[in-house]
Amino acid sequence: MENTNIIELRHVTRSFEDGFSAVTDFNLEVKRGEFVTFLGPSGCGKTTTLRMIAGFDLPTSGEIFLNGESITSLPPYKRPINTVFQRYALFPHMNIFDNIAYGLKQKKTPKEEIVKKVSKVLSLVDLEGFEKRRVSTLSGGQQQRIAIARALVNEPEILLLDEPLGALDLKMRQEMQLELKEMHDKLGITFIYVTHDQEEALTMSDKIVVMSGGKVQQIGTPEDIYNEPANAFVADFIGESNIFNGIMTGKLRARFGGGEYECVDDVAQGTHITAVVRPEDIEITRPDQGIVRGPVISVIFKGMHYEITVLAGKNEYVIRDVRNAVVGSLVGLRVDPDNIHIMVSEDAVNIFPVDINRNYRLEYNGVVIDTSVTGIIRGSRRLEDGTLVDVHGDVVNLDRVHVVAAIRPEDIEMTDEQDVGLTQGNITNLIYLGDHYSYVVHTDHDQDFVVNDEDLWNMGDRVSLLMPVEKMTFTYSRKK
Repeated sequence: MENTNIIELRHVTRSFEDGFSAVTDFNLEVKRGEFVTFLGPSGCGKTTTLRMIAGFDLPTSGEIFLNGESITSLPPYKRPINTVFQRYALFPHMNIFDNIAYGLKQKKTPKEEIVKKVSKVLSLVDLEGFEKRRVSTLSGGQQQRIAIARALVNEPEILLLDEPLGALDLKMRQEMQLELKEMHDKLGITFIYVTHDQEEALTMSDKIVVMSGGKVQQIGTPEDIYNEPANAFVADFIGESNIFNGIMTGKLRARFGGGEYECVDDVAQGTHITAVVRPEDIEITRPDQGIVRGPVISVIFKGMHYEITVLAGKNEYVIRDVRNAVVGSLVGLRVDPDNIHIMVSEDAVNIFPVDINRNYRLEYNGVVIDTSVTGIIRGSRRLEDGTLVDVHGDVVNLDRVHVVAAIRPEDIEMTDEQDVGLTQGNITNLIYLGDHYSYVVHTDHDQDFVVNDEDLWNMGDRVSLLMPVEKMTFTYSRKK
């Protein structure tokens, strides 16, 4: 049977001398003619993966196959693959024709054939008649089209695009998204695209590979990624989501976000879960008709809808609604069971959001965690004036940085000493698991933590949770 996979990556890892792994155990199958997008925050390994497919970088371990044949050590010029970069890399001293024809001339292609092929790709990118124009006279969008034409003229089997629209303004970027998708449909060749823009990925892709920390978090269609996120990172990164830690309180019932909801995921009672609810799936009701209720604290007009934030106890719900709401008014909130996505971590871990204070330290509900944001955003540093910049020297807007902490149940210690540790709460569930007890502690901050302990505590006991910072891991994402 013919192999329909044009590219396969099997257990590909790229490590560096300092021990840092940009990509770890990456596995992917790309079918011929697919539009595949690598999506993730800066530093997640997507460009490194693209460079290994192109041959500009070599894996530390693992193999890359093209049409079933290993190309792991094959140099770039022997691969039927072309790359379009964000910065275009056009030759300013050449006109448009010579820029596009450069690769063909290097291959000693006959002049008549070069003219024919250049004309064909100029027509494809809607720039006929621009052959004699100089690069400096073109707009950013036109220069990007020329960069794409230069790659396409070589008739590659695979076109790699490394954030090619990143330098364009919003309107031009949206127009180019549609044009790229049309080009892909016309050409029928395989596109592998890198971006950190969720909207771009959802708009153009047949398949999305969500990455974080050099690892694949989920692979699927845009619909699968959006509607059935594999974990909290994917849910948070793809579109807007309300994400709550919670607990299963009974059959098809879960407590999260200050309320107890019916759901459709049949998860065992007492299981620690993460619940994801999209803003458009929350219904605003009268206060007495809601599962939870609270005041409207923010209303932002977004053009097609209003973005409404409601504070239910200590939980913020973000809602999208075509109807306006009044700041300060009391409302109820409901969610249909079908619109609640329950996730159970295969590797049991407590996940909770943390804040960044003015001193660039992390906090959880006002309690300082002894670590700095510069230790989380790889390559970031503080300037003399206190400004935080990333590895590229760009200013980091902390209002758009979302940090999540994680700690294992066995790494949390319970104590009956009050007002110590990171948070306090009451034991609401316990299960004996042979050599230890698994407890659920519902905290004063309306969050459930799973804690493993050999000692027997009683239901309802008031405890403080000690969580050593050295036992925590932190991840971050940037919102648009």
